[in-house]
Amino acid sequence: MKLLHATLCGLAVWLWASCSNYNQIVKTQDYSYKYEAAKQYYAEGQYNRAAQLLQDVLSVLKGTDQGEESLYLTGLCNMKAHSYDAAATVFRKYYQTYPKGKYAELARFNCAQSLTELVSQPKLDQTPTYEAITEYQNFIENYPNSELRPMAQDKIFELQDILVEKEYLSAKLYYDLGTYIGNGGNGNYGACIVTAENAIKDYPYTTRREDFSLLILRAKFALAELSVESKREDRYHQAIDEYYGFITEYPESKHLKEAQQLFKKAKAYVVDDETNP
Repeated sequence: MKLLHATLCGLAVWLWASCSNYNQIVKTQDYSYKYEAAKQYYAEGQYNRAAQLLQDVLSVLKGTDQGEESLYLTGLCNMKAHSYDAAATVFRKYYQTYPKGKYAELARFNCAQSLTELVSQPKLDQTPTYEAITEYQNFIENYPNSELRPMAQDKIFELQDILVEKEYLSAKLYYDLGTYIGNGGNGNYGACIVTAENAIKDYPYTTRREDFSLLILRAKFALAELSVESKREDRYHQAIDEYYGFITEYPESKHLKEAQQLFKKAKAYVVDDETNP
């Protein structure tokens, strides 16, 4: 018990001394000392304290070698403290201020990395996802021979998968809503078709390609079935064309039987179609 008490007392004294010393550093006008102290706090893993001290010296050191390093280090502090939005802002400011700077390559990459940490689930807002992809693409453009390029490319693919998933969920939602009032013109089925077709165009190599194609196929048949008589045959023709495209691209699809059933149902309305599925 005495040993534990002594240990706790020692810890309390250390914490008090540490806090007292930090408060003195914050108040000092010796910016070189404050800068060195910030680096020490960073080395000790006290990123919030380091970031605060660096923030105090940035304007004073601007234009010097220390100013360049302090700005980049501020970004690292924010990133390691999980303040990713602030980190991305600082890293962006660094490579804009010092485009040929010592840490410009890492600043661009870490800006993208920080934005990646802000990426949310597919069904939520994807603004950080688009921003992160743009940063990675700009990184690759500026540093095509960087050792970090493969990692940046992989991150782009991962982020695009998130965007694809969001588009798939949107297209599927439109299809599931079906005849529910909304989305004038061709209604929810039309919105499903447009969303899925745009996704295939934007992400032609996505693993969701077959799923998008199936949604388009289903939606075109449903849209034809609900059409007024004057438009029905033409829309069944469009649906049948979609069927042919689907079975050509996915001849072994697990949804082949469903596609063939839709085709047979549509064929009854298209008198001049003599082709069998």
